Amino acid sequence: MTIQIEGEVPMAAAKTSFDPTLKSADSRYTDANGVRTHYVQAGNGKPVILIHGGGPGADGWGNWFSCLPLFAENFHAIAVDMLGFGRTDKPDPATFVYSQEARTSHMIAFVEALGLGPVTLIGNSMGGLTSLGVAAQRPELVHRLILMGPAAIKFEMPPALVPLMNYDGTAEGMTKVIRALTYDGYVMDDALLQYRVQLANDPDAKRAHGASMQWIRQQHGLYAPEEQVRSVRVPTLVVSGKADPIVTPSQVFRILELIDNSRGYLIPHCGHWVMMERPQEFAAVCTRFILQ
Repeated sequence: MTIQIEGEVPMAAAKTSFDPTLKSADSRYTDANGVRTHYVQAGNGKPVILIHGGGPGADGWGNWFSCLPLFAENFHAIAVDMLGFGRTDKPDPATFVYSQEARTSHMIAFVEALGLGPVTLIGNSMGGLTSLGVAAQRPELVHRLILMGPAAIKFEMPPALVPLMNYDGTAEGMTKVIRALTYDGYVMDDALLQYRVQLANDPDAKRAHGASMQWIRQQHGLYAPEEQVRSVRVPTLVVSGKADPIVTPSQVFRILELIDNSRGYLIPHCGHWVMMERPQEFAAVCTRFILQ
């Protein structure tokens, strides 16, 4: 494994203008094994699929809008809404289990539905665990694996997760989620904050997110068995903020120990949302890894 820790890079607040209507995005749907799945895409070239995390109001467009045009400079960049999030189907929790296996199976079906494989998967947090699951179960579908602040190693729930797990549906509550997950000084575009609040309060999304969080509580966390992590053979890059309150450097090191063909990149003064806190640096590091 390889570890790289960069020197200080000034962090700027989010400045990219956010379009909550998606009118500026190439917004599409596909059927992924019976699940109507939403995604936005840009650019041409090797396919790169961006998978968001599991916070309230998360979706592909909101989480990746800053990075999407950066990846589109070199790749066919696709930001997908996971099962139960954004504009993707949200099955009734009364008859559907929002397990990690369900998310992984859905993402495998999505990659197959697009018919673009093998693809590079870039996943944050819950999306990182989902990406890892795809690489472990279906390595022939994955060219490169990039895990950013990934849920992968079992740990005790940190205080930073409390606002996320107990989100109350308000803008103030969303602000608490953002402050808990990001480094001091990060400012989210107000239009994006309101967009996340609106998505989080969709009745079907609330039920799906509540069911997902309940499943996580029942499982005492969101992680993969170490033998599954160890089984990953595709070239892997793990990117993380050194100040990530959820996935700490010690967890990153353990992932790197388990995945033989892996390297790590740690960013100072950065939290859990690297793709929003440091989009330019993140896209540059990932691009170099994918093209090497």
